[in-house]
Amino acid sequence: MTDFAAAPISDSRRALFTCRPVPAEKRHRAGRLQASAPCPAFQTAYLDPTMTAKLIDGLALSKTLRADVAARAAALTARGHQPGLAVVLVGANPASEVYVRNKVKACQDNGLGSSFDRYPADLPEAELLARIDELNRDPRIHGILVQLPLPKHIDSHKVIEAIAPEKDVDGFHVANAGALMTGQPLFRPCTPYGVMKMFEAYGIDLKGANAVVIGRSNIVGKPMALLLLEAGATVTICHSKTRDLAAHTRNADVVVAATGLRNILTADMVKPGATVIDVGMNRDDAGKLCGDVDFAGVKEVAGYITPVPGGVGPMTITMLLVNTIEAAEREAHAQA
Repeated sequence: MTDFAAAPISDSRRALFTCRPVPAEKRHRAGRLQASAPCPAFQTAYLDPTMTAKLIDGLALSKTLRADVAARAAALTARGHQPGLAVVLVGANPASEVYVRNKVKACQDNGLGSSFDRYPADLPEAELLARIDELNRDPRIHGILVQLPLPKHIDSHKVIEAIAPEKDVDGFHVANAGALMTGQPLFRPCTPYGVMKMFEAYGIDLKGANAVVIGRSNIVGKPMALLLLEAGATVTICHSKTRDLAAHTRNADVVVAATGLRNILTADMVKPGATVIDVGMNRDDAGKLCGDVDFAGVKEVAGYITPVPGGVGPMTITMLLVNTIEAAEREAHAQA
């Protein structure tokens, strides 16, 4: 069932470094990213008990950006062009259901119309493609998001390519991915786009910086590297075949961890004063939400760090709203 509703609008750093052995559970097995032993030089250096990393507050930044989204949505709506986002969920993945609820609520809270289609896990691929075609032709819809992952019998690549590039607010379509290479995409993928907004908001200069991206996914790792490169950083991408991950991260001014592997980055792997962005979303042994970074240790070494939760996560949804607003503004301008 589809429900499209007019949504109301809601009114030079140094840090303490504690050297400790890396527990066995934090070392990654063969076939995963390999961290080398702690660097001996770090064992006596950078001892300043008065400093820890500054937190990059994704929640606060998201609030500011969403206020701008709401104002732009109100202006468009007043001209008869209310922005609309269509969200499609196939199956009953608990995590996906949470993500979808948060996205729909964000639309409602910031003046965007929302369309939510929920289908059973056995939905035929042809029916999903037919629905996407309908949404492509719906003038009320400016952005289409199909929540991933999809059931195994559905080809995710085919589904993404079925979305009209001008409505691909996730930035996953091959046309947008290719345009990102030229620095002129219609949409930037939401998570990397949000990370770049964090750098901008906190005055972190990327020109000439050594940046390491851990992870090479099409959703985060690869586009993140391209955006950093566009900003003037010298970029290294590390992945599951990388030899001696720590040798790369210890020389990095900026590290973005996006692997889905808990504690892939520990304090002994971080250059003092570096900026550390944690894109990961995992659970610790107690079931508590955590990222890819050993936050407790790394925050004593880094200059800036994002927490999990409250860091990159809120920014991802916010940039989805921004992309949808930009799509609606582009459409309104074309009709003017």
